[in-house]
Amino acid sequence: MQIFDPTIFPILAADGLTNGAVYALLALALVLVFAVTRVIFIPMGEFVVFGTLTLAALQLGKVPGTLSLLLVLLGVAALMQAFGQARQGQAAKAGLTLVGALLIGAAVWGLTGWLAPQKFPLWVQCLLTLGLVAPLGPLLYRVVYQPLQNATVLVLLIASVALHMALTGLALVFFGPEGSRTPAFLDGQLTLGQVTLSQQSLLVIFVSALLMLGLYFFFERTMAGKALRATAVNRVGARLVGISPTSAGTLTFLLAAIIGAVSGMLIGPSVAMTYDSGFLIGLKGFIGAIIGGLVSFPLAAAGALLVGLIESFASFSLSAWKEVIVFTLILPVLLWRSLTTKHVPEDEE
Repeated sequence: MQIFDPTIFPILAADGLTNGAVYALLALALVLVFAVTRVIFIPMGEFVVFGTLTLAALQLGKVPGTLSLLLVLLGVAALMQAFGQARQGQAAKAGLTLVGALLIGAAVWGLTGWLAPQKFPLWVQCLLTLGLVAPLGPLLYRVVYQPLQNATVLVLLIASVALHMALTGLALVFFGPEGSRTPAFLDGQLTLGQVTLSQQSLLVIFVSALLMLGLYFFFERTMAGKALRATAVNRVGARLVGISPTSAGTLTFLLAAIIGAVSGMLIGPSVAMTYDSGFLIGLKGFIGAIIGGLVSFPLAAAGALLVGLIESFASFSLSAWKEVIVFTLILPVLLWRSLTTKHVPEDEE
């Protein structure tokens, strides 16, 4: 078979590791979100889509539709927060919340409207993209999930499905049905033995590894990271020692949005992203998360790398069955998990 050709094997392996590195980031984000908030975050792939398409719009000198979504969510979140404060008799605090949101929204609107047409260097556009996409995470948590934080996992899953469909539709409205690519961060190729790799692929692997290392140090060395770990291990115990579930959820969704936006910018040069690409990309990260049992970060990352390798080799030898082969991988994993994991009722956790 051609797949065992010594000149093709390392090329496919390198391509699989490049895609798998991005899937690993998404798998880690999904595990983190579920462990802390019990949310199976199906719209994870939409952060990837918004990251790529927002950067592509800035490359054309256009103000991305992401700005409109950000401002609307900011307004809704501010109104919800102010309403809650007013019900508690904190009218002055509610007024400050609304004024603060108005000032922040005006600043973001003015800064984006000024920067977008200027076509600044790529790194400036990446920072602006991150500034527009990353806040969507905590805002979506405040608007959609925080009111449901005591709901069952099934209700949270239904909310995730609805949010995924809403964000997909908004992406179509904001960016249109056409696919978009972003420019490569690095041009040129690097030859390692018989394998020639693009510097862009090496950058994807390097940045992904750097983010994973950063997450490790965040969880091991910072108080905020340790608080998230405590919440993931025992939500009730974390609450009893003074860790706010709301703050933990907000931080978790912020990290997930950052990971999604960075992933979108990394794969933008190699994948023509469309408004509905997020579901398949997120699902491949979800397979990695399932391999890790939605609790183990190392297993989730390893599983996502495996998904990338299988996808790469399948696309070469059985391209028509590529997606089927990748998604069939989840069946034996689910069977094994169901046979080896003891089910604990949700109200006993």
